[in-house]
Amino acid sequence: MTTPQKLPPEDLFLKPPVFTSVAEERRHRKERLAATMRIFGRFGYEEGLAGHVTVRDPETPDHYWVNPMGVPFAHMTVDNLVLVDGDGAIVQGRHQINLGAFNIHQQIHQARPDATAVVHTHSIHGRAFSALGRLLDPITQDACPFFEDHALFEDYTGIVLDGEDGRRIAKTLGPHKAVILRNHGLLTVGETVDAAAWWFVAMDRCCHAQLLAQAAGPLTLVPPEIARLTRQQIGNHLIAWNSFQPMYLQIAQSDPDLFGSGD
Repeated sequence: MTTPQKLPPEDLFLKPPVFTSVAEERRHRKERLAATMRIFGRFGYEEGLAGHVTVRDPETPDHYWVNPMGVPFAHMTVDNLVLVDGDGAIVQGRHQINLGAFNIHQQIHQARPDATAVVHTHSIHGRAFSALGRLLDPITQDACPFFEDHALFEDYTGIVLDGEDGRRIAKTLGPHKAVILRNHGLLTVGETVDAAAWWFVAMDRCCHAQLLAQAAGPLTLVPPEIARLTRQQIGNHLIAWNSFQPMYLQIAQSDPDLFGSGD
């Protein structure tokens, strides 16, 4: 019989920054959003006009910063980002947005006040796994953070053109960190852009791993009680935020132009 282990103490980890002003927090969120798009470009997550990340504005929480339509992920800068209101109207920015993205993200933000950021792209392994119409299995330690903490949206009806489809996706997501959109791809949420982005990268890699493992033979699963314990240990916001920091530091150093004019 396995003896339950203690959870790792939080003082072992870095802590997200605390801000002294709304302007400082807004700038931070925009920088992390632009950096996420650069990282996603390197990972090959871009697919035409698809792929979007939204983050709440810290001063006006029913307004959202989003990457614009048609700007390559690899070229994204803070200056490119667009601010939209709760109806999808552009408040600030010179580019158009993907309204299909807005129809999904806005409904999730409304249903989940804790979801500061929402991430969705058409990554190859996420799309491939979504076609199986099933949840991820706890086949590795890295998959355990998603054990009993992701959902499957099984009702693909084409491009999301109105809020009703977005509401149904939000309802399926429920309190979880992620949802697999059947025949579509993956979507993740987080208390920060960093956490939401990390969950997306981690989930896409878990999809890749399970596709490889299933092709090789029968799966050996982590027992449920151990999968739950592992989720408690490494499936929280703080771990996700910490896990994103090496990727952020790397892109910030290699692509300093992502910070734009600094306004």
